Amino acid sequence: MMKLRSANHCGKADYGWLQARYTFSFGHYFDPELMGFKTLKVLNQEIIAPDNAFQPRVYPHVDILNIILQGHAEYRDNLGNVISAKQGECVSFSPRPDLSYSEHNICSKTPLTRLQLWLNACPEQESLPPQKLSLSEQENWLIASPDGEEQSLQLRQKIWISQIYLAPNQSKTISLRGKHAYLQSIYGGLHVIGKEPTLLTMNCNDGVFVQEENQLTLKSEKAFRGLLIDIGEQF
Repeated sequence: MMKLRSANHCGKADYGWLQARYTFSFGHYFDPELMGFKTLKVLNQEIIAPDNAFQPRVYPHVDILNIILQGHAEYRDNLGNVISAKQGECVSFSPRPDLSYSEHNICSKTPLTRLQLWLNACPEQESLPPQKLSLSEQENWLIASPDGEEQSLQLRQKIWISQIYLAPNQSKTISLRGKHAYLQSIYGGLHVIGKEPTLLTMNCNDGVFVQEENQLTLKSEKAFRGLLIDIGEQF
């Protein structure tokens, strides 16, 4: 089964210094039917104006991934630790409950655009050290996984996050590891084919909920870049 999550129907915010699109309930945007998807709790795309920042905050027991699409970000905790990431990089960290964290756009002219994911972490697992990965935009990558396979970032949950890239008029068939998945467009659209067969068309910035599908066939008309979040059973 597949279901479209249109970008036009996502939650939105515009505070001047911050513009955001929320796939699931977050901040002022609340939909009791969209409190996350299994262990994927947050999927936001946010644009932070130059020389602006999110003020320090504490987080629940999650792993956080930030994929930088434009600009240069800096993440700081109240112990003075700093992680930086620029366009083409993905950074992950496991927030400690006794620390607060802030996010800064350290560019004076360029907006910071990034995708942020919160993934529920296994309650028995301790925090992981910060990790960073460089991504080539026009390649397929395993970005994160439970065991850090293929030099991916390690997560504290059975989730595999991959970057999917298709050139114009290309097709690709992907086998899924879990019973649930979420496909998010960063740019470009796709025809997504599941079993039965079921065909669904997604456009730029749309998402697709996937349940009880063993594999997906993706067909592009224009260049496509997206994320496939493959969700296994919880630890």
